[in-house]
Amino acid sequence: MSKENKTNVMRVLDQKKIPYTEHFYEGVVSGMDVAEYLNEDPARCFKTLVTVAPSKAHYVFIVPVNATLDLKKAAKAVGEKSISMIKQDELLPLTGYVHGGCSPIGMKKQFKTIIDETAIDKTIFISAGKIGYQVELKYDDLKKVISLRTADLIEELNLKK
Repeated sequence: MSKENKTNVMRVLDQKKIPYTEHFYEGVVSGMDVAEYLNEDPARCFKTLVTVAPSKAHYVFIVPVNATLDLKKAAKAVGEKSISMIKQDELLPLTGYVHGGCSPIGMKKQFKTIIDETAIDKTIFISAGKIGYQVELKYDDLKKVISLRTADLIEELNLKK
Protein backbone atom coordinates (compact mmCIF):
# COMPACT_ATOMS: atom_id res chain seq x y z
CA MET A 1 0.00 0.00 0.00
CA SER A 2 1.35 3.44 -0.86
CA LYS A 3 2.16 5.94 1.86
CA GLU A 4 -0.63 8.24 0.62
CA ASN A 5 -3.30 5.53 1.02
CA LYS A 6 -2.38 4.64 4.59
CA THR A 7 -4.64 5.76 7.40
CA ASN A 8 -3.37 7.59 10.48
CA VAL A 9 -3.72 4.34 12.42
CA MET A 10 -1.45 2.54 9.95
CA ARG A 11 1.08 5.38 10.08
CA VAL A 12 1.15 5.22 13.91
CA LEU A 13 1.67 1.44 13.79
CA ASP A 14 4.42 1.83 11.18
CA GLN A 15 6.12 4.54 13.23
CA LYS A 16 6.13 2.31 16.32
CA LYS A 17 7.24 -0.69 14.24
CA ILE A 18 4.17 -2.70 15.23
CA PRO A 19 3.37 -5.53 12.79
CA TYR A 20 -0.17 -5.58 11.40
CA THR A 21 -2.13 -6.77 8.41
CA GLU A 22 -4.42 -4.36 6.61
CA HIS A 23 -7.84 -5.47 5.40
CA PHE A 24 -10.32 -3.65 3.22
CA TYR A 25 -14.05 -3.97 2.72
CA GLU A 26 -16.76 -2.20 0.76
CA GLY A 27 -20.41 -1.44 1.21
CA VAL A 28 -20.82 -2.50 4.84
CA VAL A 29 -20.69 -0.55 8.08
CA SER A 30 -21.86 -2.77 10.92
CA GLY A 31 -19.19 -4.76 12.71
CA MET A 32 -20.98 -8.05 12.11
CA ASP A 33 -21.17 -7.28 8.38
CA VAL A 34 -17.45 -6.42 8.35
CA ALA A 35 -16.61 -9.74 10.04
CA GLU A 36 -18.74 -11.59 7.51
CA TYR A 37 -17.24 -9.69 4.56
CA LEU A 38 -13.72 -10.49 5.79
CA ASN A 39 -14.79 -14.10 6.54
CA GLU A 40 -13.52 -13.75 10.11
CA ASP A 41 -14.81 -14.87 13.48
CA PRO A 42 -16.87 -11.95 14.91
CA ALA A 43 -15.35 -12.69 18.33
CA ARG A 44 -11.98 -11.53 16.90
CA CYS A 45 -13.40 -8.35 15.31
CA PHE A 46 -13.69 -5.51 17.80
CA LYS A 47 -15.65 -2.27 17.78
CA THR A 48 -14.57 0.92 19.50
CA LEU A 49 -17.23 2.63 21.61
CA VAL A 50 -16.91 6.06 23.18
CA THR A 51 -18.84 6.91 26.33
CA VAL A 52 -19.32 9.77 28.76
CA ALA A 53 -19.94 9.74 32.50
CA PRO A 54 -21.95 12.25 34.55
CA SER A 55 -18.52 13.58 35.64
CA LYS A 56 -18.07 14.59 31.94
CA ALA A 57 -15.10 12.21 31.65
CA HIS A 58 -14.94 10.22 28.42
CA TYR A 59 -13.99 6.56 28.22
CA VAL A 60 -13.28 4.21 25.32
CA PHE A 61 -14.40 0.59 25.37
CA ILE A 62 -13.37 -2.05 22.85
CA VAL A 63 -15.65 -5.08 22.59
CA PRO A 64 -16.28 -7.86 20.07
CA VAL A 65 -18.71 -6.92 17.30
CA ASN A 66 -20.95 -9.84 18.26
CA ALA A 67 -21.34 -8.54 21.81
CA THR A 68 -23.11 -5.71 23.58
CA LEU A 69 -21.29 -3.41 25.98
CA ASP A 70 -22.74 -3.83 29.48
CA LEU A 71 -22.89 -0.21 30.67
CA LYS A 72 -22.96 -1.21 34.34
CA LYS A 73 -19.85 -3.39 33.99
CA ALA A 74 -18.18 -0.65 31.95
CA ALA A 75 -18.94 2.03 34.55
CA LYS A 76 -17.59 -0.20 37.30
CA ALA A 77 -14.40 -0.84 35.28
CA VAL A 78 -13.64 2.90 35.20
CA GLY A 79 -14.86 3.73 38.70
CA GLU A 80 -17.97 5.67 37.67
CA LYS A 81 -21.54 5.26 38.94
CA SER A 82 -22.84 5.25 35.37
CA ILE A 83 -21.84 5.92 31.78
CA SER A 84 -23.71 6.40 28.53
CA MET A 85 -22.81 6.30 24.86
CA ILE A 86 -21.92 9.69 23.40
CA LYS A 87 -24.17 11.14 20.72
CA GLN A 88 -23.09 10.20 17.19
CA ASP A 89 -22.58 13.86 16.21
CA GLU A 90 -20.10 14.29 19.09
CA LEU A 91 -17.80 11.49 17.88
CA LEU A 92 -15.90 13.31 15.11
CA PRO A 93 -15.11 16.52 17.06
CA LEU A 94 -14.10 14.50 20.13
CA THR A 95 -12.03 11.72 18.55
CA GLY A 96 -11.30 12.77 14.97
CA TYR A 97 -13.12 9.68 13.71
CA VAL A 98 -16.53 9.11 12.11
CA HIS A 99 -19.08 6.51 13.19
CA GLY A 100 -18.08 3.20 11.59
CA GLY A 101 -14.42 4.22 11.38
CA CYS A 102 -13.53 4.91 15.00
CA SER A 103 -10.26 3.41 16.19
CA PRO A 104 -8.70 3.41 19.65
CA ILE A 105 -5.39 4.32 17.99
CA GLY A 106 -4.75 7.93 16.99
CA MET A 107 -7.67 9.69 18.65
CA LYS A 108 -7.30 13.44 19.13
CA LYS A 109 -6.88 12.77 22.85
CA GLN A 110 -6.01 9.52 24.60
CA PHE A 111 -8.94 8.58 26.81
CA LYS A 112 -8.91 5.85 29.45
CA THR A 113 -9.37 2.73 27.32
CA ILE A 114 -10.66 -0.66 28.41
CA ILE A 115 -10.80 -3.73 26.16
CA ASP A 116 -12.93 -6.77 26.83
CA GLU A 117 -10.94 -9.59 28.40
CA THR A 118 -11.83 -11.90 25.50
CA ALA A 119 -9.11 -10.10 23.48
CA ILE A 120 -6.30 -11.45 25.65
CA ASP A 121 -3.88 -13.72 23.76
CA LYS A 122 -5.65 -13.17 20.43
CA THR A 123 -4.96 -11.57 17.13
CA ILE A 124 -7.77 -9.07 16.76
CA PHE A 125 -9.25 -6.77 14.13
CA ILE A 126 -9.94 -3.10 14.88
CA SER A 127 -10.86 -0.17 12.69
CA ALA A 128 -7.94 1.42 10.90
CA GLY A 129 -9.59 4.81 11.40
CA LYS A 130 -11.57 4.98 8.18
CA ILE A 131 -14.68 3.21 6.94
CA GLY A 132 -13.58 0.32 4.73
CA TYR A 133 -10.26 -0.21 6.51
CA GLN A 134 -9.35 -2.66 9.30
CA VAL A 135 -6.05 -3.65 10.85
CA GLU A 136 -5.33 -7.06 12.29
CA LEU A 137 -2.79 -7.12 15.11
CA LYS A 138 -1.91 -8.99 18.25
CA TYR A 139 -3.53 -7.85 21.48
CA ASP A 140 -0.04 -7.61 23.03
CA ASP A 141 1.03 -5.27 20.21
CA LEU A 142 -2.02 -3.05 20.70
CA LYS A 143 -0.92 -2.63 24.33
CA LYS A 144 2.40 -1.26 23.04
CA VAL A 145 0.60 1.51 21.14
CA ILE A 146 -2.09 2.67 23.56
CA SER A 147 -2.53 2.47 27.28
CA LEU A 148 -5.34 0.04 28.01
CA ARG A 149 -6.68 -2.35 30.61
CA THR A 150 -8.87 -5.41 30.32
CA ALA A 151 -12.16 -6.11 32.04
CA ASP A 152 -15.31 -8.18 31.63
CA LEU A 153 -17.39 -5.68 29.64
CA ILE A 154 -19.97 -7.59 27.65
CA GLU A 155 -23.56 -8.56 28.34
CA GLU A 156 -23.66 -11.76 26.36
CA LEU A 157 -22.24 -13.10 23.16
CA ASN A 158 -24.47 -13.37 20.13
CA LEU A 159 -22.99 -16.49 18.61
CA LYS A 160 -24.62 -15.99 15.21
CA LYS A 161 -22.18 -15.34 12.40
